[in-house]
Amino acid sequence: MSDRPNPAIRQDGWAKIPPMEPAPALRARAAAGRVRGEGPAGTDRVPTRTVAPSPLDPGATRIPHRVHRVLREEFPLTYDPMLRAWVLSRYADVAGALTDARFTHGHRPGDPPCDRSHVDVDEAALRAVAERTAHLLARRIADRHQTDLVAEYCHWLPAGTVAAAIGVPYRDMMRLVRGRAASAPAGRCTAQIAIREKALASFLANVLTDPDLTDALRDAPSGLIARAWTESLRRDPPVQIAARRTSAEVRMSGGTIPAGEPVALLIGSAGRDPERFRAPDRYDPLRDDPGQLTYGSGACPAVLLAGFEAEYALRALFDVMPRLRVADGYHPEYTGLITRGPRNLLVRPAG
Repeated sequence: MSDRPNPAIRQDGWAKIPPMEPAPALRARAAAGRVRGEGPAGTDRVPTRTVAPSPLDPGATRIPHRVHRVLREEFPLTYDPMLRAWVLSRYADVAGALTDARFTHGHRPGDPPCDRSHVDVDEAALRAVAERTAHLLARRIADRHQTDLVAEYCHWLPAGTVAAAIGVPYRDMMRLVRGRAASAPAGRCTAQIAIREKALASFLANVLTDPDLTDALRDAPSGLIARAWTESLRRDPPVQIAARRTSAEVRMSGGTIPAGEPVALLIGSAGRDPERFRAPDRYDPLRDDPGQLTYGSGACPAVLLAGFEAEYALRALFDVMPRLRVADGYHPEYTGLITRGPRNLLVRPAG
């Protein structure tokens, strides 16, 4: 039998990574000035680990940010055997990969593949659908002593707006909307109802758990609410990991990804990269360095609907429940590895 490897068998990604030196050797070289960091500042960097953590590590479901920080700082490009993919975690790399044609097998709502297919988008109609649906759902829960906005509001609003847009009766929306959404104005982008649900839940949690911000947005213009929505997508994106595949060899800040390889883009990590955002863990709708990677910049109906849902979800709650407040002692708990959002959002409609 020949010892020559069979080219038809995909080789383990770990074989492509050069051996890592023990941490003491790296520290010694850094002290001698021979190890330079790869960050924009170009400062000396002393790695504290020799094996990269995984976004799937135990505990990452509850608090992924510690893992993301180590990956950004010490392992900007690594192969993860649990994900079976190369992992990118820095903002510059992730943002570049999301728009680089060499990264295939996927797109975001608002990226060119779907943006080019929507030329006659009736924004006024989409806005009216979102407004009407949000007020209908808000009135349904207004008389309750306490309710969970995730289960009773955020779960229904994205489905309800799609149902109204494609002409499905409200009473039948959950039975029919998922099957018929592919024929909706935004096609499969609009059909991503669960993603918009998590994004909406995170947005409402960010706003309603901050009394000062709640007051500031109560009668705010659309532009300020849009900034608060963008900030929520940055800090708490509903999609934490986006999957792509390289069609050619690609050089990134941490090394080179071979052609034909699966790649995991850590959107959740990129949104909290301090090289791109000041005080990245702080929710600040007025920040002067805004940005988000959940959606592309094109005029996709799914992107428009998501923004309208966020705006009118908030306006409807304030209109129908002017004394709305978060339940006593409540703090939202976020969960999820691939997609992420609060488990629940307990509020008292009557204050």
